[in-house]
Amino acid sequence: MFVAPAFSAELTITCRCVEGGVNSSQVKWIKSVVIPNFTSKMQAEGKDVSVTLREFAGSDEQLTQQLALDFSTGAGADLSAFDGFLIPNFVDAKLLKPLEEIGGDAVKNWDGWSHISQGSQDLMAYNGKNYGIALGTDTRMIFVRKDMFAKAGIDADSWQPKSWEDILDAARKIKAAIPGSAPLQLDAGVNMGEATTMQGYWMAILGTGEGLLNKDGKWIVESQGILDVLNLYKTIYVDEALGDQRAQLLGDGRNRTFANFRDGKTAMLVEGDWFYRSVTAPGSEFAVANRDEVMTWKEMPAETPGSGIRGQDFVTISGGTGFVINPNTKEPEDAWALLAYMNSKEALDAFQKIQPRVRIRDDVAIPNSKFLNDTARILLPLTTARPNNANYNDVSIAIQRMTEAVVSGEKSPKEAMAQFKAVVTNIVGAQNTVSEL
Repeated sequence: MFVAPAFSAELTITCRCVEGGVNSSQVKWIKSVVIPNFTSKMQAEGKDVSVTLREFAGSDEQLTQQLALDFSTGAGADLSAFDGFLIPNFVDAKLLKPLEEIGGDAVKNWDGWSHISQGSQDLMAYNGKNYGIALGTDTRMIFVRKDMFAKAGIDADSWQPKSWEDILDAARKIKAAIPGSAPLQLDAGVNMGEATTMQGYWMAILGTGEGLLNKDGKWIVESQGILDVLNLYKTIYVDEALGDQRAQLLGDGRNRTFANFRDGKTAMLVEGDWFYRSVTAPGSEFAVANRDEVMTWKEMPAETPGSGIRGQDFVTISGGTGFVINPNTKEPEDAWALLAYMNSKEALDAFQKIQPRVRIRDDVAIPNSKFLNDTARILLPLTTARPNNANYNDVSIAIQRMTEAVVSGEKSPKEAMAQFKAVVTNIVGAQNTVSEL
């Protein structure tokens, strides 16, 4: 006689991912590995659970807005892709709950924690509590088109800039050799969102020896470093037209910069390692033909040798994106079970076969990827992270506006910094700011 399963539940997952489009590899992993294997696992435990993926085609910022709306109204998927830097804001707005509060003892007793370092746990934590689990971490660098360098008489394989001026000199030579090109891309402007802050501003400000906060935890609102970064943007986009100025101001500007690199219009693009493993990968929208012959990468230099954060010659920054559980999920135990399975060794080993990257579990190797092994070995010892601060998101938006004011030609670097100072002071309070000029 047929006996109905002891339990039945329907779970949904959402991420900024589209089959054949953005983060297509993640779609493939969830559909071909996570869903069938998890449902089989649950069936073996006598539970009939269905899982559905909701693909989201909008921008990161649009997904963030949707999640805020969903979490505040009791709607949305059970598991959602999430960028760790947003956690403090969502927690303070009571839009997220700690994993233990949702999943109970099963969270505390999960054997996966022993394979995830505290630093990696902190990517999705706030005030000592875990709100999600990151799928991995990353590093940032300069991606280079060797064919464009060759046209300018530069051997990209041996070229390694040791200062900002070295980067600008290469851009000038490429611009002269390839009229109409936009040799250098350093993200700027509001429409690129956190990419402006993370891939653009951070990668430059670290090269001045500064961060966003001083050693006492106060927000730096005036400094020579900020001026130097803004003058770098001005040189690239206003004074010498070494980059695609219009792309920094368009709603689809980031995709345009990807297309510029794919199409051989941009020779140097500062991005995270996902640009290699996902954006330019074979079969993706911005796939670079003969990628491993055409592309290479270089460390981002400090403004001048030794001037970087902690006295470094080269700089980078790492982030973490993963998944959180909807605080309103109707199936908290099963939602945790799904998140735990997604971050199991079995599931992540399978993901590595689809999209190798630096995972947070210490028992998940990076297979057959010289790029990822090299970048992890060279860049992770140099890396830093965004401050785990509830004001970070608002300050980040102020940074985006500051860079846009300069790149658009609306304001001078000093004027843009003065505006930034006023905005950030209003956000965090004058007592929490510092001028280093």
